[in-house]
Amino acid sequence: MSFPLLTTTAVLPAVGAIATAAVPAARRAAAKYTALAFSLGTLVLAIIAMVRFDPHGDRYQLTESHTWVRSFGLHYDLGVDGIAVVMVALTALLIPFVMLAGWHDADPLEGPDPNRRWRPTQGFFALILLVEAMVVLSFEATDVFLFYIFFEAMLIPMYFLIGGFGDRAHAAGEEEAARQRSYAAVKFLLYNLVGGLIMLAAIIGLYAATAQQLGTGTFSLQEILSARASGHLHLATSTERWLFLGFFFAFAVKAPLWPLHTWLPNAMGEATAPVAVLITAVVDKVGTFAMLRFCLQLFPEASKWATPVILVLAVISIIYGALLAVGQRDIKRLIAYASVSHFGFIILGIFAMTSQGQSGATLYMVNHGISTAALMLVAGFLITRRGSRIISDFGGVQKVAPVLAGTFMIGGLATLSLPGLAPFVSEFLVLVGTFSRYPVLGIIATLGIVLAALYVLVLYQRTMTGPVKAGIEGMADLKAREVLVVAPLIALLLFLGVYPKPVADIVNPSVKHTLSDVHKTDPKPALEAKK
Repeated sequence: MSFPLLTTTAVLPAVGAIATAAVPAARRAAAKYTALAFSLGTLVLAIIAMVRFDPHGDRYQLTESHTWVRSFGLHYDLGVDGIAVVMVALTALLIPFVMLAGWHDADPLEGPDPNRRWRPTQGFFALILLVEAMVVLSFEATDVFLFYIFFEAMLIPMYFLIGGFGDRAHAAGEEEAARQRSYAAVKFLLYNLVGGLIMLAAIIGLYAATAQQLGTGTFSLQEILSARASGHLHLATSTERWLFLGFFFAFAVKAPLWPLHTWLPNAMGEATAPVAVLITAVVDKVGTFAMLRFCLQLFPEASKWATPVILVLAVISIIYGALLAVGQRDIKRLIAYASVSHFGFIILGIFAMTSQGQSGATLYMVNHGISTAALMLVAGFLITRRGSRIISDFGGVQKVAPVLAGTFMIGGLATLSLPGLAPFVSEFLVLVGTFSRYPVLGIIATLGIVLAALYVLVLYQRTMTGPVKAGIEGMADLKAREVLVVAPLIALLLFLGVYPKPVADIVNPSVKHTLSDVHKTDPKPALEAKK
């Protein structure tokens, strides 16, 4: 039996979570280094998986398959295509930076206030590793029910990370801050649980359909695709559409797509900056990834049927998210609404049903993860120093902390997709792919770029330029640990901005397979069509 690389990549952070939680309470530093070591080990395994993956080989590679519950057709099936292996690598890459950025976020709270709580360091880092394990398994699972288990299970550690380890830079008192954290955590949990329960109903419906036509029900993605290709499985039009809607609703909540996005600004605003990165750069990517893996592959005709409505919702997300970002007073909520806009671009690219659009959407998932991590983590350093996340409390930071201001600028420029930085390539491909099939929607979506420049540059102007405000004079510049967090992310933004080929070569064959599933080809240019 070959080495179970995918299982090991997911199990290692779970083992790390147990090991971290088992460290004695007084040894907080040991717990941190234990968690960091396991996250780095997971990163090594993810890199090995990428190296072993052959973009021109089988669609799903490094596969593992074991019967789980034979009578119910449950299998422990794992496998990665080009898109999944890149998303696993992105997750494994970001977790060590999240940990380093939040190195002191779970340290005991100081002060005479008896309402201040002891924040267990071991629990904070163990929860992060649990989220990593469940997200990695979600990317690797090719059994629909197995995917559902981890799609839902990741909500529990995220709930505690949001509600139990909230932002300390809060304008309200400790009691009000705790209430708002609790509200954000419960809203996050309820929205995603409702979406997951609707998807569970669709999964049961899919199982019943396969049992009726194949004689034995199955949740295996590859078995379902094989049966459909051979003509043994054919879903009625109405059945396929209802099942598609059940899956898509859950993924649209997770993504988040307008109007199901309202949990995100609350969750990111009340969470610490590293946990906010975990939400939008890691967990939310499961939603857009699943649209590619499950919605398009399992329900190709229903995907095409729903495309016009989904594209309109995606464009609304782009413009709505950008407009609300422009009007924000809170730095973290501004970045949250910017992410709503960016996820609109990703979904637009997926459902444009062109190779450029879907390649751009996949690259966007990677590049948005890196750029949002860079911007949000630097914003977190800034907020921690000032003790406030309100934009008007800042001013003149670049005069007293030039390195912090410079890294904040690069993160912001990446967010607005400046040419030469990684997000530009993906956003350009999404717009080109959309315009070639839906020119009006492509033109409207382009307004999101203009609005992004507005909210990013205005944010920089108000926080970093002008006279030095009271409370900013003694602000410290980035420390060595903080530079270690930000510098590699900026280097990746620059590298992938000028040379995205390594990632594109891995994902493009998988994009072609997905387009083939929905029987779509790129539209011919107008001049060629006339000939």
